[in-house]
Amino acid sequence: MSRDAFPQDVRDHHEAETPAPKPRSRSSSLEDPRNPEPYDDGGIVPAAPREFERDAPARERGDSVRAHYTRDRTYFLLDSELRTLRSVGTFRAVAADDLARFDYGGDRKRMERAVRRLKEEGLLSERSVPAGRSKQIRLFALTRKAARLVRNSGSLPEGQAVHYGFVKPREAKHDADLYRLYRAAAERIERAGGRPARVLLDFELKRNLNRDLAALASGETPSLTREEIAERHGLAVVDGKIPLPDLRVEYDTAEMERKYVDLELATRSYRPRMLAAKAKAGFSLYARREDAARLRRVLDEREITAEILSL
Repeated sequence: MSRDAFPQDVRDHHEAETPAPKPRSRSSSLEDPRNPEPYDDGGIVPAAPREFERDAPARERGDSVRAHYTRDRTYFLLDSELRTLRSVGTFRAVAADDLARFDYGGDRKRMERAVRRLKEEGLLSERSVPAGRSKQIRLFALTRKAARLVRNSGSLPEGQAVHYGFVKPREAKHDADLYRLYRAAAERIERAGGRPARVLLDFELKRNLNRDLAALASGETPSLTREEIAERHGLAVVDGKIPLPDLRVEYDTAEMERKYVDLELATRSYRPRMLAAKAKAGFSLYARREDAARLRRVLDEREITAEILSL
């Protein structure tokens, strides 16, 4: 479900650009977390820790509170709240239903308490976007200072980008769908004894690829071919084009080997040629249950052997 639009200035949506990833084994030990940036409080006195609701469930009261720093303030967050900020920042936007299901084990009330606290701290933004004729879905995105806090927390894998701010409604919904896609793939990785590490969104892969393709077009790298550039980024040329996945997940196998898997969320709007190209590129294809059977028939008609997993 690759988005049509590509942000002209990636800096608008995340704290810092990340270097182009080196090619890894397809299918690609967690990096040591980055140390927090040195913090100089400039003589500012940290704010007092917040008093959490006394009637919160026991498991929430047992959630550790830690101090996290930005340039001008200290924030006291529950560990679960920091995990929420990491989830939202990794995917640019996450839907409320998915955040409650995956990050809070289906405990909607606990999720709502955390969201309220994070919004009060100015770390989380909320927006409703259309999802059908008469349906709206709630999406969350980080604020700029939340992205800086997460980056300084020392809890991110090496090279993981952190995004903030909402994009166009269609793209925001796409990002939220990718979080659900990631969770389905992560479950398969973990069942095989692996552990997910870094995540790259489609526009990050596109940015890195286009940088090298522009150098090729300008003659700066005349010794490289289009196929070699695609291979450098772990991609393939199919029918003269380089298909991009919706999402790349790098992970460590049970043998501590770094690999990656490219994921595509296919929808009923996919034309047969586009679906075939994604399958030939070697992407792991997922689809919503209501779309999966139709898309499998499309591949069968083209005699393409590829599995479509239900999301």
